[in-house]
Amino acid sequence: MKKLTVAAFAMLAATATAFADPLPSWNPGDAKTRIVAFVDSVTDPDSPDYLDPAARVAVFDNDGTLWSEQPVYFQFLFAVDRVAAMAKEDPAIASSPILKAAAAGDIEGALAGGKKGLLEIIAVSHSGLTVTEFDVAVRDWLATARHPTKGRPYTDFVYQPMLELLRYLRDEGFTTYIVSGGGIHFIRAFAEDAYRVPPEQVIGSVGETSFEIRDGTPVIVKDPAIAFIDDKAGKPVAIDRVIGRRPIFAGGNSDGDLQMLQWTTGGAGPRFGLIVHHTDAAREWAYDRDSHIGRLDKALDAAAGNGWAVVDMKNDWRVVHPFELE
Repeated sequence: MKKLTVAAFAMLAATATAFADPLPSWNPGDAKTRIVAFVDSVTDPDSPDYLDPAARVAVFDNDGTLWSEQPVYFQFLFAVDRVAAMAKEDPAIASSPILKAAAAGDIEGALAGGKKGLLEIIAVSHSGLTVTEFDVAVRDWLATARHPTKGRPYTDFVYQPMLELLRYLRDEGFTTYIVSGGGIHFIRAFAEDAYRVPPEQVIGSVGETSFEIRDGTPVIVKDPAIAFIDDKAGKPVAIDRVIGRRPIFAGGNSDGDLQMLQWTTGGAGPRFGLIVHHTDAAREWAYDRDSHIGRLDKALDAAAGNGWAVVDMKNDWRVVHPFELE
């Protein structure tokens, strides 16, 4: 009798697992239905669209796709905070109007320099450290810094539905990569803890680095120059260089992801493109075509013609951030 009870329990547990919702924070709708149908089609050995696990490569942008990006990219806020801390130790660091603004914590002033000013701030704040030291600096900042308008740790602003999607894909034999315009070492500092994406599966913008012996220890040092910007057309180029396979699933949220989506879904066989559309001003932010951050214009226009799923954050997501479940 005991054996029968255990067997029955095991059968019930297996049945419950089989029918469990893999995306519980997604509301019923077209986006969720299409995702599940696609995953089923490429993982069912009896399906004509079945693909070997080695071909199940999924790539995701980070800022605005896996976590929030307003009012400015979080890495920029880290860089400004770091310049301010450095200037306290050495006021000579604030050697230009842009660096003076950063040292004073003036975000608008720091942004006034545009791309050139951003690169100046990045060069000062990100260089001179070993890769290990930089990793520690990012982790320490994430542990103590707070979002300027929400007052919560930045890692609280990961998207619960995307965490579920990443887990679901991995459970179904996919390999998940981050492909971001953000700095590769910045994202690697938290990606494994936040998304369960290991460092070797993070692709991002890359600064120049060099090998040194410091105090008898071999180290990799971050240099001021930029080696590669992983944005727009740079994303498919970087994917090809690093992964060596065309993905079958791509997720993004802005025009910076357009070429990655085009390249992913332009291949033969089953393909899936996904765009996170920020439509929820109450729980997050609402923005698209005219935004100074994460502008979604050309990619939104291209979605229908390419068959990409556009995720309406307000209507498709029951929960946006994990802290809503607390």
